[in-house]
Amino acid sequence: MEDGNYEKLVHLISKSSSLPRDEIEKKVVAKRERISGLISKEGAAQIIAAELGVSLDGGKLKIDELLSGMKKVNVVGKILNISPVRSFTTKNGKEGKVVNLIVADETSNVKVVLWDLNHIVKIEKNEISHESVVEITNGMMRENELHLGNFSEIKLSGEEIGEVKTARVVKEKKISELNMGDNAKLRAFIVQAFEPKPFNVCKECRKKAVQEGDYFTCAEHGKTIPEKRFLMNFVLDDGTGTIRAVAFHENLKNLGFADFENPEILARQREQILGKEMFFSGNVRMNKFFNNQEFSINAIEGINIDELIAVAGKNGI
Repeated sequence: MEDGNYEKLVHLISKSSSLPRDEIEKKVVAKRERISGLISKEGAAQIIAAELGVSLDGGKLKIDELLSGMKKVNVVGKILNISPVRSFTTKNGKEGKVVNLIVADETSNVKVVLWDLNHIVKIEKNEISHESVVEITNGMMRENELHLGNFSEIKLSGEEIGEVKTARVVKEKKISELNMGDNAKLRAFIVQAFEPKPFNVCKECRKKAVQEGDYFTCAEHGKTIPEKRFLMNFVLDDGTGTIRAVAFHENLKNLGFADFENPEILARQREQILGKEMFFSGNVRMNKFFNNQEFSINAIEGINIDELIAVAGKNGI
């Protein structure tokens, strides 16, 4: 798929080198022509960055400048949410803990995952709490999440942050423009709908419940009463490309699925959504079973033609 990080890369190189954006883009075009276009625009931009002595790792960044795969990430932001600390046992029998934060600045917000016990104890002792402004150093971007390990640091910052982006920032993109870890909004047609698959969740927290003999357990609540839910895979097409997508129970209801058990009703419901054009918001992740990119749907909206015409008119289209 086409490099979705290119625009951000050019912005970062321009900002760090003080060269105008159009000059950076000319260098990218020249570099690609020199090697007969055998490298992507993003790859060429990374070479230009190295030639200009610009490091894409290690400098302090705004959250909307973060790119998948970045190492030595340094950001400052305000904590909007802290999940409960979760304990787990590794395959080697070692005990561990993990906690998730949502950290925001004036440009965007990002999920931050803490694995190191020295970081987690700061949460447990309330040294770092909701609305704390924190400085994060040496983190690593994995898809659209910022992970902190043994060599990372999180501490209170003396920096003041005013208004922050509390809503998830989602940009409208074409399928051909998607990149791993992207949060995006697609306008696409459903061209294929597969059989729904059942799974069980904990009634308390709605997280996955695993069957162990005659009962079910949840990582957070232990033994639990399960609730049956469904997920469904689709193929989306917007004319620029196709992508496999997955939607879960609530979003399937938004598509008009009311019965998942009756084969005749289910077949009719699946037939009714084929060829339907809608807006799909979500994120691009790796489907390990198929070893390809997959679009995980967070929200589905109908298309209001009148609104689209009004927006096009404002933009002079």
